[in-house]
Amino acid sequence: MEKLEKDILALLAEDSRLTAKKIAAMTGSDEKTVSAKIAALEDSGVIVKYTAILNNDSIEEEFVEALIEVKVTPRRGHGFDMIANEIAAHAEVKNLYLMSGSYDLAVIVHGKSLRSVSRFVSEKISTYDSVISTATHFILKKYKVEGAAMYGGENRLSVQA
Repeated sequence: MEKLEKDILALLAEDSRLTAKKIAAMTGSDEKTVSAKIAALEDSGVIVKYTAILNNDSIEEEFVEALIEVKVTPRRGHGFDMIANEIAAHAEVKNLYLMSGSYDLAVIVHGKSLRSVSRFVSEKISTYDSVISTATHFILKKYKVEGAAMYGGENRLSVQA
């Protein structure tokens, strides 16, 4: 990957609202070249999606978010991919990661209530033959998401004498 592509990705990762014109000015390139590079990065699957980071505490609608640790038995010839794809297909699943350590998959889910998330885990996730165990952790408050402080600007370290 060339330097311009890396620069474009870094800028878009920081602020996906940047226009090709603004990125061109920031990188010293021309707008047409930047537009072509962005289109190529999208077409190749390097850029998957543009999104906004929301402070859900500021939104009127109530919902809960949970991290579910899932321990699974990998399937012969497919490893973890098949079960991960099956779990990822559920609308409740927002993020899914293969992990090292004591569990295999980290699943972030959204639900309307604690009960709906609990029901999702007990009626859907835990029913897969490959699933050995689950542990559900409800997210109570987010302090920083994708590098963005959720409350009061930048996180500052306390200096105490």
